Amino acid sequence: MTSNPQPSPSIDTSRAHPARVYDWLLGGKDNYPVDEAVGERLPPEARDAARQNRQFMHRAAAWLATQGIDQFLDIGTGIPTEPNLHQIVQEVVPSAKVVYTDNDPIVLRHAEALLISRPEGATDYIQADVRDPEAIVRHARHILDFDRPVALSLIALMHFISDEQDAHGIVRALVDTLPSGSHLILSHAASDLYPDLVEQVVAEYAKGGIKLAFRTRPEVERFFDGMDLVTPGLVTATEWFAASVAPAAEGSGIYAGVARIR
Repeated sequence: MTSNPQPSPSIDTSRAHPARVYDWLLGGKDNYPVDEAVGERLPPEARDAARQNRQFMHRAAAWLATQGIDQFLDIGTGIPTEPNLHQIVQEVVPSAKVVYTDNDPIVLRHAEALLISRPEGATDYIQADVRDPEAIVRHARHILDFDRPVALSLIALMHFISDEQDAHGIVRALVDTLPSGSHLILSHAASDLYPDLVEQVVAEYAKGGIKLAFRTRPEVERFFDGMDLVTPGLVTATEWFAASVAPAAEGSGIYAGVARIR
């Protein structure tokens, strides 16, 4: 890992955090009772959604690596869960470089120990918030060459950013820094596929102090404005594949897509 030392910020264990709730949903142990309390109240489908998100990331990142993309900017990384993104892409391109970003201090602690690159490539980590895209890009430029294509990964992140916080504008600001031939990988919780479950999930996260902004398919598609969605387009997480064999059919309340930046 090629990272500049960062101060160890304190971890707030009195409030739930999306990265730690996600870790609990994936069966991880790097969370606290306040995070577990949120997870326990969620419907069983929430665990399915976390797994489906992770599997979509694996397929999308691996496919992009086979297309020659060797630079990745992963925002909303979450607590490391093997295989991590750099392990997926460096299996295809050992020299690939990956910059991870998350705003939870616990992710930094684990990243320093677990997000270790192959010798041929590089990994880096920055504790930062997607709502400050300039800071993220400024740091990422130390590792990634923004004159060559970069894959921007936003997995299950933007439904934590409201319209009032300008979710679409944040993604546009990030995309605008990337050269032609780059790609956006994005998954996002749907508000229009399983409305009853959505209402329950939003309410339980709110009890833990976490606001959610699930969106309809047209609202999610707006994140890809001006880009070319690759086949199969914007679909559910379990329907997205770019290889010759589709994953097993399974319902999903998550929209997912990969698009090429013109």
